[in-house]
Amino acid sequence: MIDHTGIVVTDLAKARRFYDAIARPLGLATASNSQESFLFGRSAQEPIPYLWIGTIRPSYWVEGSRAGLNQAHIAFIAPDKAAVDAFYEAALSAGGRDNGPPGPREGAVDYYGAFVLDPDGNNIEACVRGVAAR
Repeated sequence: MIDHTGIVVTDLAKARRFYDAIARPLGLATASNSQESFLFGRSAQEPIPYLWIGTIRPSYWVEGSRAGLNQAHIAFIAPDKAAVDAFYEAALSAGGRDNGPPGPREGAVDYYGAFVLDPDGNNIEACVRGVAAR
């Protein structure tokens, strides 16, 4: 189980529009936590796990790191195939780029997912597993 993860972006407003758009079909939400960042997760009542998204350079990054230099991959659990499809459409409408349309994935049993690149090139996925993926 993941407690939290984070990515650095170049344009907070663009990133916020993108993550606000994909939050709804996944049953998630965004919340501001500073002028330079926001959180992406379930809710204020269930704050963990979360994804921190901000424009400041974390102190633990190695010298020379910057947004989009090392592509991140984050997969979010979707409740069903319709949510994966809605995630994909919302992401494209909010400035994301296709990186694999909704569908089953070769080599994965009972798996349905979609991949998009966020405005900084991070690979963001929504997926459903098991019976709901059939």
